[in-house]
Amino acid sequence: GIIAYLGVFTAQYRNESSGSWTGMLLEGGVPASKAFSLQNAVGDPIKIRQWVIDRLPNDTVSIDSAIIMDNSRRWPLMIDPQVQANKWIKNTFPEKLKILRLSQADYARPLEMAIQFGDPVLLENVLEVLDPMLEPLLGKAVFKAGNLKMIRLGDSTIEYSDNFLLFITTKLPNPHYSPEICVAVTLLNFVTTFDGLADQLLAILVAKEDPDMEKKRVALVLESAESKAELKAIEDKILFLLSNAKGNILDDEELIETLSNSKIASDRIAEKVIQQEKTGEKIKATRDHYSPVAERTSALFFVIQDLANVEPTYQYSLEWYVSIYELAIDAAPKAKGSKRLKNLDAEFITRLYNNVCRSLFEKDKLLFSLLLSIKMRTFDKEV
Repeated sequence: GIIAYLGVFTAQYRNESSGSWTGMLLEGGVPASKAFSLQNAVGDPIKIRQWVIDRLPNDTVSIDSAIIMDNSRRWPLMIDPQVQANKWIKNTFPEKLKILRLSQADYARPLEMAIQFGDPVLLENVLEVLDPMLEPLLGKAVFKAGNLKMIRLGDSTIEYSDNFLLFITTKLPNPHYSPEICVAVTLLNFVTTFDGLADQLLAILVAKEDPDMEKKRVALVLESAESKAELKAIEDKILFLLSNAKGNILDDEELIETLSNSKIASDRIAEKVIQQEKTGEKIKATRDHYSPVAERTSALFFVIQDLANVEPTYQYSLEWYVSIYELAIDAAPKAKGSKRLKNLDAEFITRLYNNVCRSLFEKDKLLFSLLLSIKMRTFDKEV
């Protein structure tokens, strides 16, 4: 149910739906866990770690959306107004990815080539109406001609590779797609969340304030991912050899050698884990020190996003917001401890207010000041 229907919805609605389903199961006497987690049910920790390394926002909504995409049979259409899913896909396939737009006059030719050769395709910035030529592709209307898999695309019949992947993104924050499109694709919500944005802003702040510590954190994430992937590969090989072993397993030299290597690898990784834990404690202390600034800045982003409800022309991108944040970090007066945090907050709020007010009608400036003040006081638990 979650994979089929809930990908397009917000975190709150997903939690309410899964909670009600779990409650119904428990009432009916069906064994079920009290708190459902998609990550625990079908998530692969190694895959998730790699997604985060590839710049997937590190929050529950984005990770759950990625898991739904990974387990769905239909091609994903991602609602991505802040272009975060777009960047994640580009980082995941840095070399072979073909980036196309429906506004391109000749997009069909490179799409046909990608389908034939099994290359991934990112169809970005689509609107609410898709090209009818894509219907067979969205419906995966593949048929066989002899030993070859074929698909019709417009007036052409081309060979279809099983390695082909299609990703579709839209910048529209609240699109309205026809029922025909909704049943042909998996709609996914990649709208920025508070937790995901706070994690990104914290990484930027620590990288500027303590670059060595941020490099250690990135290296730690990579090392941890590599260690888990290595252990998983060894476990898979052992299981494969055991399942295919014939006769006495003690006579299987390859199996004995693999078991021996796995013991050596496990000991080596265990030593790494001890070192990683020590480094992780230092990194956590540094990040905890700066996290109030990142969280406060993340909260303020949603204030300027809500201005579009006042006037549709008030549109502000995440890239622009992050650039203001980076300028504020560089310009804030240097200090130590809590004084530095206050300077960072003050500098950013001043720059944000001045930049946003330049684009507001005079009648809306007081309202913006009020919204900004309420959000800051709410975050500081003063109201």
